Amino acid sequence: MTKPIRLGMVGGGNDAFIGAVHRIAARIDGQYDLVAGALSSSPEKARASGQALGLAADRTYDDYKSMAIREARLKDGVEAVAIVTPNHVHFDAAREFLKRGIHVICDKPLTSTLADAKKFVALTEKSDAKFILTHNYTGYPLVRQARQMVAAGDLGEIRVIQVEYPQDWLTEEVHNKQAEWRTDPSRSGAGGSTGDIGTHAFNLACFISGLTPDSLSADIQSFVPGRQVDDNAHVMLRFQGGARGMLWCSQVAPGNENGLRIRIYGSKGGIEWAQENPNVMAYSPFGEPTRLITRAGNGMPPSVAHLTRTPGGHPEGYLEGFANIYLEAAALIRGTGDGADLPTVYDGLLGVRFVDACVRSSARNGAWIDLG
Repeated sequence: MTKPIRLGMVGGGNDAFIGAVHRIAARIDGQYDLVAGALSSSPEKARASGQALGLAADRTYDDYKSMAIREARLKDGVEAVAIVTPNHVHFDAAREFLKRGIHVICDKPLTSTLADAKKFVALTEKSDAKFILTHNYTGYPLVRQARQMVAAGDLGEIRVIQVEYPQDWLTEEVHNKQAEWRTDPSRSGAGGSTGDIGTHAFNLACFISGLTPDSLSADIQSFVPGRQVDDNAHVMLRFQGGARGMLWCSQVAPGNENGLRIRIYGSKGGIEWAQENPNVMAYSPFGEPTRLITRAGNGMPPSVAHLTRTPGGHPEGYLEGFANIYLEAAALIRGTGDGADLPTVYDGLLGVRFVDACVRSSARNGAWIDLG
């Protein structure tokens, strides 16, 4: 049996939502063993978090640089590190590990600024280590099947893409750890909802359609008084080849929890998928009745079947989608897989370009901004 990959973590200490998600995802298939961490910017909290997770005291670090230096020297040091910090820390933390040949699995968006995103690309191109960005919704089996259907021409020439991601948790001013850094431009970047959830919607539209975005026109708002980043955005998209898109992201839409939904229409048919009911996808060939495709159901391609763990009818979702990213990352790290469907640093750069273009477009009354 192949030994688990020795995994470290930066960020994700006590009370951190996304860190726990990454740890669960890494454990699901037994491909990783968490052995070290710099789990908080507070040394006291970092040590307490390491103890709570059962990490050895000498593998629990006060900061990520000390961790990278020592782990790179250890015979049994970490082989990969998960970076699950606020956005502004991603680049500096990743740099310390990538330059020492340690693989990096990083939460999205790539960085908080376009300048750092460009540096990130240069950094990964110089490193022999692998870099994976956790746009986790690309790990859902039916998302992968939709991508294959589009590539196979089942929908014909793609004409229209509509994608949305509404939430309601920031409808009023909120005071907790998650809200504080996500609404602080010095930590989140210039984008609020556009960076936090809009990048997911944008990435999904590109991932499934296989199309390259050309330009956008955005109207963004900060509805809650005093909020320094956007909490709602309407974005029109133009894709190379002529397809058109519409993207709505909002964190001030009462009644919505995590309403990520995508509809893609081509000359031969359309598909629709919603993250809150991820085990079903509607496929509508033009002129024929709509068909429901189910996860692990009849017709699921063998190339997607490995991403499901339970028989059809038993729901799988958010954690399993994350786990699929970690599963394929493990294969890429070991050299047993090509990682062809994994989000890359280039996808991350495009996501940061999206946020930057939204902010600039809205400031110019919706002017069209080139994404090239």
